[in-house]
Amino acid sequence: MMTGELILVGLIVIGLIGRSPIIATAACVLLAVKLLHLSRFLPSIERRGLELGLLFLTLSVLVPFASGKVQMKELIAAFNTWPGWLALIGGAVAAYMNAKGLDLLKLDPQMVVGLVIGSIFGIIFLRGIPVGPLMAAGITAILYKLFKLMSGG
Repeated sequence: MMTGELILVGLIVIGLIGRSPIIATAACVLLAVKLLHLSRFLPSIERRGLELGLLFLTLSVLVPFASGKVQMKELIAAFNTWPGWLALIGGAVAAYMNAKGLDLLKLDPQMVVGLVIGSIFGIIFLRGIPVGPLMAAGITAILYKLFKLMSGG
């Protein structure tokens, strides 16, 4: 077995132990792609995978609007209460951080390794939940800028 496959098997095991089915499933899919000699699709998955993931995430978030679970009064209430305003601000800050994370991942795709290992660490030892590499990259981008600022670089 080659190094790539061994790493994927390791990620499957870590994902299972760390209660992260998304990591385990993603590693399984990629391992299947490799073992079925479909590696020609890996560049497309790499290039478009994040966009597809964001599309499905956005779809799942918008379902309450499409299904009618969120009515106009709830939408208006978001602008009339402190919790509503805090949620709007939180959403805007999260979107900004995700954009910075995406920029960072584009500059240094190898950073994903650290993000995955850090996420697994957080899941296992801090009882966290996996939110994906984009938010982790956004936080990393902000920490990186703070570190550069504090170190004078």
